[in-house]
Amino acid sequence: MDVYSIFLDSLAKIWYYIPIVVIVGFFTTPIGKGIIGEFLVNSSAKIKLPKDKYHLVDNVTLSTEDGKTTQIDHIIVSEYGIFVVETKNYKGWIFGDEKQKFWTQKIYNKTNKFQNPLHQNYKHLKTIEKLLDIDINKLFSVIVFAGDSEFKTKMPKNVTKGIGYIDYIKSKKEKLLTKTQIDKLIKQIEEGRLSKSLKTNIEHINNVKAIVKEKEINKNSNNKICPWCNSKLVLREAKQGANKGSKFYGCSNFPNCKYIMPM
Repeated sequence: MDVYSIFLDSLAKIWYYIPIVVIVGFFTTPIGKGIIGEFLVNSSAKIKLPKDKYHLVDNVTLSTEDGKTTQIDHIIVSEYGIFVVETKNYKGWIFGDEKQKFWTQKIYNKTNKFQNPLHQNYKHLKTIEKLLDIDINKLFSVIVFAGDSEFKTKMPKNVTKGIGYIDYIKSKKEKLLTKTQIDKLIKQIEEGRLSKSLKTNIEHINNVKAIVKEKEINKNSNNKICPWCNSKLVLREAKQGANKGSKFYGCSNFPNCKYIMPM
């Protein structure tokens, strides 16, 4: 038997294992872990929260005031308020404080910084507040760590692990919304969301990349000094005229100083 025949014979014996290996490999990636985390949150909400009192809307992409998009993992509408759920898939030790701009993830000797998810979710709350024209006091931020992580600092009650977020939601007993209001709000969310499609997801990912790039440029611009008045230069965007939409560095002392520097 030649080498080619041996190869085909071996492949015939193991081919059905290949899809399993691919699937297992995918769910060990950050994207795969994110899907698992959101699935667990979604499933536990459907099982643990009575459907006649809690209405789940998941994977909601909304337009923001600055023309970009924001993606919300889960929105749970109930007579006790609207719960805006952000899932995080991290492993290792997690250190953070409600007021800190960045939290810390530590795995063995490796340390990573990530944005305070409470701050991140606050943008979601403000977007929903505007969309629904609702009192923000009727909106509740909920952060769920779905990965194999351990909190090493005391967390607020609305920052939980696994299905612990269910207990936080059920702790809210004051009735804030009527049945009529709930139906209206759910309709507004469905009408205000962008379509659930690959195109919407790609556009959102591109928006996120643009925001990250802009922050990096702003970070670098902190080292740039206006040659006219020695103030810092900041990243700006032309709002009108032939160059509308283009980026440039402008003096932070504007309008007293009108120095600009093209990118």
